[in-house]
Amino acid sequence: MMVMKWCATTIATLALVACNATAPSDAIAQRPAADAGTLSPAGLQLVPLTIDSKGKRHTFTVEVAGTSQEQAQGLMFRTELAPDAGMIFPFPTLKPASFWMKNTVIPLDIIFVRADGSIESIAANTTPYSLDAVSSQGPVAAVLELAGGRAAQLGIKPGDIVKWQTRR
Repeated sequence: MMVMKWCATTIATLALVACNATAPSDAIAQRPAADAGTLSPAGLQLVPLTIDSKGKRHTFTVEVAGTSQEQAQGLMFRTELAPDAGMIFPFPTLKPASFWMKNTVIPLDIIFVRADGSIESIAANTTPYSLDAVSSQGPVAAVLELAGGRAAQLGIKPGDIVKWQTRR
């Protein structure tokens, strides 16, 4: 009896997690500009992020993947990502970063950000479901993911400056 109850609880929990993992991110774009502390439908902190590029400022509302579990999940299973939305992966220390697209349904621009906020490199329009590593060229402080092709559309390039706020 105890085993059956444990199985039922485990299955219910997994179903709940699966529902949360597939929450469409277009809901992010429907919200007003985020204050540090606002949560996304997936339960992640939403923060404003800007990229300064040749005198132009591009504004986004991004989810913060701050824990190793949140970073492992990333944008997997999402079927949409609004043009002004994304996800930031801040690291506690500088490190070379490597990502893959396993279970990622939509193409992404993966932007590697140095400690000073400058963009180190951009992996544009990464291939959904690919197991190929997408890596920084050196140690970075964060990785930003935007909808595939968005960086090129806005003229965002290496050297541009990324700024975001998090609640401490």
